[in-house]
Amino acid sequence: MGGVTPASLAPILLVLGDEELLATRAVTEAVAKVRSVDPEVDVREYQASALTVGEIAEMLSPSLFGGRRLLILRSGQDARKDLVAALLAYAKNPDPEVQLLVLHLGGAKGKAFADGLRAAGATVVPATKLKGHRDRVAFVRDEIRRAGGKCTDDAAEALIAAVGNDMRELAAACSQLVADTDGRISPETVSRYYRGRVEVTGFTVADATMVGDVPAALEALRWALHVGVDPVPIADALADGVRTVARVASAGRGSPYQLASSLGMPAWKIERAQRQGRGWTPEGLVRAMQVAAECNAAVKGGSDDRAYALERAVFSVAAARQGSTR
Repeated sequence: MGGVTPASLAPILLVLGDEELLATRAVTEAVAKVRSVDPEVDVREYQASALTVGEIAEMLSPSLFGGRRLLILRSGQDARKDLVAALLAYAKNPDPEVQLLVLHLGGAKGKAFADGLRAAGATVVPATKLKGHRDRVAFVRDEIRRAGGKCTDDAAEALIAAVGNDMRELAAACSQLVADTDGRISPETVSRYYRGRVEVTGFTVADATMVGDVPAALEALRWALHVGVDPVPIADALADGVRTVARVASAGRGSPYQLASSLGMPAWKIERAQRQGRGWTPEGLVRAMQVAAECNAAVKGGSDDRAYALERAVFSVAAARQGSTR
């Protein structure tokens, strides 16, 4: 935290968004910054819905004993009107010894509060969930950079394919990869590092099923269950595999790179779906989607034998494809 001075601390921080990882990180960084200026800083946390105007006035008024304070107000969207009015009035002339950090989900509820803080000059820290694939790729690249490494878009996409879309898992994976390698992350690095994990995921089962390779699909399924992979993500992967092939097939001909933006998918995923889609008819894909939905319902609905439900789905999806090729 070198270079942090009292003057560089924003008097009011507005952490705006509903992504818990980014909001938590914003709070952690704010606390670390203010403690680098004053190790004895008084840090207090409050829920906006439980706070009264009298309490906030007391906390924000100049302290008899001096010293820096950091006030963290959680769930700012739940603040009552009188509290909002008091805080917005304070925001026009904040105490230089106090830093006020407000967390706000960023939706329609309590929007006037967020807008008022922004208008009063609050420093906004975005904490919104990542909406699209490009955002996730950018997030992974930034995380690798934060950890002191470098990575390409292809490597970021490979990591997302291996780990999934959960931001906490992605952030942890980025940190671990940089710590365990020389920091230059390529698709090959990701493949080597995650080979053991990828081999027993539901996507391996789904990929083999979609091309009609029943023996390989059953072997991957049984191995995945044997090593403790939960049946739910396997059922999800199978449904995703069918859906992806159906979406790509319905998009018509075109190069993966041409279709990537319109379908909102990475080119490598489209290319794989185009390969898997050979030999399927629209009717076969409709039947496969029905099978995947039934499998999901059985696995997530507490079927007595979830392994059997998954095996039956592998056979049924492969049969739907076989029916397509007749």
